[in-house]
Amino acid sequence: MEDDFKDINKGLCAFLDKTPNSFFAVQNIKERLAEAGFMELQESKKWQLQAGGKYYVSRNSSALLAFVLPQAEYLGFQIYACHCDSPAFKLKHNAEIVVDERYVKLNVEKYGGMLLNTWLDRPLSLAGRVLCSVEGRLEARLLNIEQDLLLIPNLAIHMNKEANEGFKLNAQTDMLPLMGGLTAKGGLQRLVAEKCGVSPEQLVDMELFLYNRMPATTVGLEQEYVASGRLDDLQCVFAGMEGFLAAEAGASVPLFCMLDNEEVGSGTKQGAGASFLKDVLQRINRGLGRDEEDYLVALANSLMLSADNAHALHPNHTEKNDLSNKAYPNEGVVVKYSANQKYTTDAVSGALVQLLAKRAGVPLQVFYNRSDMAGGSTLGNISAAQAAVKAVDIGLAQLAMHSAYEMAGVKDTAYLAALAKEFFAASVVEAADGTYYLQ
Repeated sequence: MEDDFKDINKGLCAFLDKTPNSFFAVQNIKERLAEAGFMELQESKKWQLQAGGKYYVSRNSSALLAFVLPQAEYLGFQIYACHCDSPAFKLKHNAEIVVDERYVKLNVEKYGGMLLNTWLDRPLSLAGRVLCSVEGRLEARLLNIEQDLLLIPNLAIHMNKEANEGFKLNAQTDMLPLMGGLTAKGGLQRLVAEKCGVSPEQLVDMELFLYNRMPATTVGLEQEYVASGRLDDLQCVFAGMEGFLAAEAGASVPLFCMLDNEEVGSGTKQGAGASFLKDVLQRINRGLGRDEEDYLVALANSLMLSADNAHALHPNHTEKNDLSNKAYPNEGVVVKYSANQKYTTDAVSGALVQLLAKRAGVPLQVFYNRSDMAGGSTLGNISAAQAAVKAVDIGLAQLAMHSAYEMAGVKDTAYLAALAKEFFAASVVEAADGTYYLQ
């Protein structure tokens, strides 16, 4: 089993290193699906679905759904929902700012809830998508400037005596990255155009995010932890895809759902609050000749795993966690509960995931926030509002959530992949409201 942990962790680290943001998450997952024989669908065209077919569709190049159709009639949907965005700095338009005729820095804004200080004094670069004018049409091109391009320098302790006394960083004044000396003026446009294979005049618009250039690695006396940027939520993305591709066909439709913009509330056309998931489920239903009542029956016989990382007990701040429901790295998949439904788990979905974990031989942990401390929300309850299915919030225990460099357990990726494999092959039957079977 130790070799399995190491092998899947190598794959996770490689995935993290080539996935600086959601646009690249979609591209990299598409490549894996295409290699596995999946066919790409377009939202802008009619679908011709076949029993036994394997398909995927993307929206906005930053969200993706993949599914496998059974050979026979299906019972319901087994939906694994995760998100591929992470907190980062986003480049503003007219970004170059000349300082004192000596420096060129870039104007950026926050995306999501960031730990600002973790972005200081480390090599950074830019990645995202660029819209180019090519022969009368707009083409979106992915861009990753794979060099140590930027750095946000800290202010020396001599000039900021309060730096170690709780100094408050300001996103507009303290967090603008330095790109170079005065000779760098105008260089960003030229570099972007060169990397995209067009002239500067062909650049129309762009969405570029800063990312941490430090590669993923393992740390600890026994190398028991994985450390990287964007573990929240790419660790769940990677583990879910591993389970999805390894699962055997069951009586329900397995559906891998990777959404964008969770870190800013999910209220976009590619986020959990939009109709993307619902649209795909309905097109599957219609594409196989089923009617509206068949669709509603299928929803009743469905289950969603909402996979988004959880807070591990912090070794220096044990007081921040619940008294009796704590999570630790390398001790299994975390099931998250919240009375106010920040997490969507209830007794039914919680019981179903326990049965699945037992089948898969995967350990589970239970997590609650402290009763006097509000926790972060995730995409489970938002997605379930689009498609009314039983849902459970799960994740993997991690430290330094929303840092530019996070930390989690090496074993837990394999645990979640095994649970996802079992989940995708299973089916839920609701015999009556209050009576359920897992098959």
